[in-house]
Amino acid sequence: MTRSGTLVVDSSTAMANSELRSDLGAAFSARRQAFRALHERGCFVIPNPWDAGSARYLQHLGFAALATTSAGFAFSQGLPDSDAAVSRDRILANIAEIAAAVDVPVNADFSSGYGLEPSDVADSVARCVATGVAGLSVEDATGEPARLYELPLAVERVQAAREAIDGSGGGVLLTARAESYHVGHPDALRESVRRLQAYAQAGADVLFAPGPQKPEEIKALVDAVHPKPFNLLVARDIGLGVGDIAALGVRRISVGGALALAGWGAFTRAAQALKSKGSFSGLSDLAPYPEINDLFAADLQARQAPKI
Repeated sequence: MTRSGTLVVDSSTAMANSELRSDLGAAFSARRQAFRALHERGCFVIPNPWDAGSARYLQHLGFAALATTSAGFAFSQGLPDSDAAVSRDRILANIAEIAAAVDVPVNADFSSGYGLEPSDVADSVARCVATGVAGLSVEDATGEPARLYELPLAVERVQAAREAIDGSGGGVLLTARAESYHVGHPDALRESVRRLQAYAQAGADVLFAPGPQKPEEIKALVDAVHPKPFNLLVARDIGLGVGDIAALGVRRISVGGALALAGWGAFTRAAQALKSKGSFSGLSDLAPYPEINDLFAADLQARQAPKI
């Protein structure tokens, strides 16, 4: 092939890649707009898949948005749910895989922002935005037992995340998490309110304090951050349904690693029965193979069909 011919091929490839990037950019922009609109009124559930398959299934059920789960992904890799155990590159690859696997907005569970200093958080957040997510959350736990970042530094970290998002021009929603309940703070409600209000002032779009389960505490947190939306984590049955939670003013409900743990629960019970009792009783209530296989076969066919 001539040099000129080679250049023509390279030019065509570059043009195709440019068009693909443009199409992806437009798709991600549309998802970000849709995600923002979901937070403007009502209440919606944002379940947490841990891989492409669980994400595709949740989309199939009709959920309007999804969120990644650091715990669900870590456990699937045989690792604990920890920034130290799951590297930034590894979690970013999982986030990108899920964002690319579905057509709905994806919010990234981005742990503590993968950085100690605000500048490090900004760099990591910029990389997360580049995966195509519609939103991301940054928490204020240090990763050490029962320890939160001091509030001034925690605020700087939120501000750094905000600036990184704004610098990308991508319209990604920033969720700031106060981990007061999770670290066992002696006055978790009051400390959560103090922190969430500071994070709202620092530029967070959505506020999140995982842990409260009593209606009066949930309502207090909702009121404290109003008019900004509050995300409630429901990681087990707390005796409240979606309607009850919506009535408290919660705008977004996530389940964290709960769906992954539901899968682990069935798996461990079946495996333990097989090993300790020689029993196959744990295999008595399986999802039918044809149902799941046919679902993904039809899903794949639909994705591969020419788009008009």
